Amino acid sequence: MAGKDLPVSPLALPLPEMPPVAGVRLGSGRAEIRYKAREDVTMMVFPAGTSVAGVFTKNKCPGAPIDWCRAALKGGKARALVVTAGNSNVFTGKAGRQTCSDTAKAMAELAGCKPNEVFLASTGVIGEKLPTEKLVAALPPLFGKLDDNGWAGAASAIMTTDTFPKGATRTAQIGDTTVTVSGIAKGSGMIAPDMATMLCFLATDAKVPAAALQAILAKGSQKSFNCVTVDSDTSTSDTVLLFATGSAKHKRVPAEGGPVLKDFTRAVHEVLMDLALMVARDGEGAQKLIRIDVTGAVSNKSAHRIAMCIANSPLVKTAIAGEDANWGRIVMAVGKAGEPADRDLLSVGIGGTWMAREGGVVPGYDETPVIAHMKGREVEIAVDLALGRGKATAWTCDLTHGYIDINGAYRS
Repeated sequence: MAGKDLPVSPLALPLPEMPPVAGVRLGSGRAEIRYKAREDVTMMVFPAGTSVAGVFTKNKCPGAPIDWCRAALKGGKARALVVTAGNSNVFTGKAGRQTCSDTAKAMAELAGCKPNEVFLASTGVIGEKLPTEKLVAALPPLFGKLDDNGWAGAASAIMTTDTFPKGATRTAQIGDTTVTVSGIAKGSGMIAPDMATMLCFLATDAKVPAAALQAILAKGSQKSFNCVTVDSDTSTSDTVLLFATGSAKHKRVPAEGGPVLKDFTRAVHEVLMDLALMVARDGEGAQKLIRIDVTGAVSNKSAHRIAMCIANSPLVKTAIAGEDANWGRIVMAVGKAGEPADRDLLSVGIGGTWMAREGGVVPGYDETPVIAHMKGREVEIAVDLALGRGKATAWTCDLTHGYIDINGAYRS
């Protein structure tokens, strides 16, 4: 079931204007790998000297493109990216590895580079061989029409069950020079943090060494994608890549990065957060975006685990879908997280109204404002454990019958 067959999420955001990123040529085309009436291949090409950083799924059954990218990332350089939608090239054994090799070789010949400077990603159905000949045949015509304004098409071509294309852009200063950071993402289901929760590709015209780029991406991903969940399922194909073309002329950046990249780091992290929240907004069947703030935990790590446990609870998510102010389900999720918690100190609130404090209902508690808040598109949950200074925020969406409808028909 492709995203175009689904009603657009009521939480959707419009694709922003995506300006060209100096050094990046990109576009989208049709290989008909699974989808017959839409574009399903995305290509990006970068100049020589482009550095690259990446983070990938921790799923122990990763797709062949994950293995390929992990190996290619060791070189720290990139010249091209090829992404396919509809078939994930996962659990395809030797055939899957051969597809990666053949695709990279074909792309390298077009871009005039080495195969290990080509990065690959695929998303879609697991366990079916990807028709390599269709993909390879689609590359030359696509390469021939690349330009620097292809962000919108690329954002749409990587979609599967997504209902809207996702993109974000920022500018930053490196010294006296303005640089651009832009990115696209896809993700709607099989979304749970363990890096990276979906496919995401960022590019910048800054000249940043691979080691510094990797540190910035890893930290930003931890604070964004790893704080988002739709259904607690970590995909086999999760990939986030950041390419720095070096086309902008700015002061030299040390190998380790440092203060000169402060504003650049801010821009990258903001793009990552924008894209991560769009994934939550496009959760399969979602009608509400949910924010969970946990404070008073024994540590930030403990707070994060508790927040994610609440975010992943089917009972919490269905209660919110039904606009039921059942704060007992939140207490349950806190307690099952396996982290330090004291029921006699615990406080729970929704929409700015505290419902329970110190292990009991707040005297005179009026559910009316809570119900009103839950009828909105965005719901905020607050939990205070009163044990320490640890805090964390997580985002998820409600769980509706739409999730079942989409996934029950995914391969049809």
